[in-house]
Amino acid sequence: MSKKSDNINNKNNEKLPGSIRVSNLSKVYHLYDRNIDRLKEVFSRKTYSKEHYALHNIDLEIKPGETIGIVGINGSGKSTLLKLITGIVSPTEGEVSAYGKIAAMLELGAGFNPEYTGIENIYLNGTMMGYSEKEMEKRVPAIVEFADIGDFINQPVKTYSSGMFARLAFAVSINVDPDILIVDETLSVGDAKFQVKCIDKMKQLKESGVTILFVTHAIEQIKRFCSRAIWIKEGRIRADGEAAQTVDLFDNFMKYGERPEGEEFNLTKFTLPEDPECLAGIMNVKINKDLFNCFDTLEVEVTYDIYDPDMVDMQLGVAIYSLDRTIYVYGPNTNLDKFSIPQEQGRYVVTYKIPSLTLLSGDYCIDVGIFNSDGIVNLDYKSSCRTFSVVNEYVSEGMIHFDHEWIINEKMVANKD
Repeated sequence: MSKKSDNINNKNNEKLPGSIRVSNLSKVYHLYDRNIDRLKEVFSRKTYSKEHYALHNIDLEIKPGETIGIVGINGSGKSTLLKLITGIVSPTEGEVSAYGKIAAMLELGAGFNPEYTGIENIYLNGTMMGYSEKEMEKRVPAIVEFADIGDFINQPVKTYSSGMFARLAFAVSINVDPDILIVDETLSVGDAKFQVKCIDKMKQLKESGVTILFVTHAIEQIKRFCSRAIWIKEGRIRADGEAAQTVDLFDNFMKYGERPEGEEFNLTKFTLPEDPECLAGIMNVKINKDLFNCFDTLEVEVTYDIYDPDMVDMQLGVAIYSLDRTIYVYGPNTNLDKFSIPQEQGRYVVTYKIPSLTLLSGDYCIDVGIFNSDGIVNLDYKSSCRTFSVVNEYVSEGMIHFDHEWIINEKMVANKD
């Protein structure tokens, strides 16, 4: 299927196969509490439906040859976007422009006639793509070989399992020379061997310059396969960028929900408190940014006041927790590090610095505390006063990256005698 418009042009005003542009795109569905309400609305001026925006004001440009993963929870609008790009549904507002042949695997069995055999459906799909019967004859052997469903290829597809549907649909899609390949969760129904086979073929298409849109809940596949990812949340694009970073942001959201903002402090001019028991206080905590890549530098700037003119043994601690506070990641303090900080009456600023943050993707929070008497007496403590996220390229898995090496031991040869 191919949709064309005059909206996509390169510098020479040429339309590029494989390019996609989505402009101010919205899709509204009307929801009814009862089926009869749909009919009543047709014959009356009264509205019985509720509007549901599956997509809301989406702007998106995809260049030829890009490999893009699309993530989001069920109902976020991912499949709706793909259906609009392929022309299966029409937009309520805005425009969709896509150039070249589109091979789409959106729903199992979509585009297949259940009464036709596998072979007959291959020709049917080829016709829908604009190929003649003679052109499809050349492609049938490769399709049949890749599908690998045996004698079922000559049976009506209504007898197929979901796995057979996926095999045949994918085999057809990759053997019709598409400019754009769209895969929506179809690979998840196949076994591991089939998924490996499909991913390997998609890599070949990627290297040949085919534009690929890939929707899957297996986000590690997107990290490893895609160069760009789009996170759709409640019908809107929440993030669009480098694949690993965008997937990590989505994964952090799924684990922790919306990240809370850190506590804001009112930094005022140094004045002695009225409470004589108040010996010291944390006045402000800043971090150098709130989104880090693995191995970036983290700086926590702490402003504190000393009110007690006889302060001794004061120490400052900075702790990092997972955002839900179930994991205490790391918590050094100036006493353990044998680092002396100012303790005379007045205001001071101390920066805690991690030159290379080896945390892997996740959302984290920072606690800051000041203590004395070897850390036994808590003078002031700010819990979860700052939050930050870490995203990373696919360098490792888990929470922390350690320096490491691999060693091949002496080859062990089995005794065949």
